Formats: sequence, C-alpha cells, structure tokens
Amino acid sequence: MDRLVLASASPRRKEILQKLNIPFTTFSPNADETLSTGLRPSDFVMTLALRKVSLASEHFPNAAIIGSDTVVVCDELILGKPKNQEEAYQMLKQLSGRIHSVYTGVAIFHNGETETFYEKTDVEFWELTETNIHQYIKSGEPFDKAGAYGIQGQGALLVKSITGDYYNVVGLPISRLYRTLSAMGIIIPPN
Repeated sequence: MDRLVLASASPRRKEILQKLNIPFTTFSPNADETLSTGLRPSDFVMTLALRKVSLASEHFPNAAIIGSDTVVVCDELILGKPKNQEEAYQMLKQLSGRIHSVYTGVAIFHNGETETFYEKTDVEFWELTETNIHQYIKSGEPFDKAGAYGIQGQGALLVKSITGDYYNVVGLPISRLYRTLSAMGIIIPPN
C-alpha cells in the first residue's frame, strides 16, 4: 500500500481514520476556507476538501491523500465554526428545536487521479433553553466545530435524533471512505 496522508488537523478525523487500522500520516495544509457564496453545500465542502488535498499533494506527491471539510446548513445558510461566543450563541439558537443538515465533503488523491464525494446527515436538536445554550458555550466545545457543536462530546446532549451517518456529523464518513479507498485500490479489504 502507498503511504496514506490525512490532510487535516482535526483530532476527530484522525481518531475516525484510525478505525481502518492502517498506518497514516497527518498533515495540516492550512487551506484558505473562504469561497464565494452561491455554491450548494455539497459543492462547497467538496471544493474545500479538494483544496486541502491539492496543498498536501505538493508535500506528498507519491502518497494517497484524503482531504475533508464539514459544514452545518440551516435555513439554506452554511454555518462554519463560530469566531466568538456571540456567533456560537446565534448558531445554537438557530438550531434549537429544528432539523438541520451536516455535509462532509471528501477528496482522495492517488496516482494522479482524484475522487470526490459528499455525505449529508440530518440532525434534529431538542428545544434548547437559554441555560442549555450558555452552559454548552461555557464548556468551550463549540469553538472549533461547524455549527458550534460536537455530537461526539457534550453536544450529544443537544441532539434529539439523526438520520444518516453519525461519523459524517463528527467529520469523516468512514464507511463510505473505506469503500472508496477500496475501489481505488488504496486499501485491500479483508476477505
């Protein structure tokens, strides 16, 4: 197998990828995450994943590289990571008692070819009180997560239900990734 590189600084993506039980290296490509408005959420996340893969391929030209990006979408607005407490509050207030969608785009570069895909998962939040929101913000958890919450942490207490891939909400749809890596010949599935 060729060297596998995860083009992400996310500890959550690293932890998910470890479930494949194959060695990999992480590389933080520091990609520009600004894009023009008007893109569909699926195109938005796949474009950002491609940027990460492209930057990483300059450092690891002979590796198989995985890039990924996740956003939360509510009311047709893309919610990224909150910059401060007020933004976190506004995002959580907007998600309260409602269903929103989480999109994760994945790009894989290998032997000069690139595959991209995205997954979409719908998440329903409980109706949140002001106390719920402020306590969660005080935990510090919202600030490095799209939509100001992490389903794998204390944010799980905000979630009423999900429809789709749980790992997609965490940041890397591992089952679909595994199948794509296998189809590309990057990993050999067990018999």
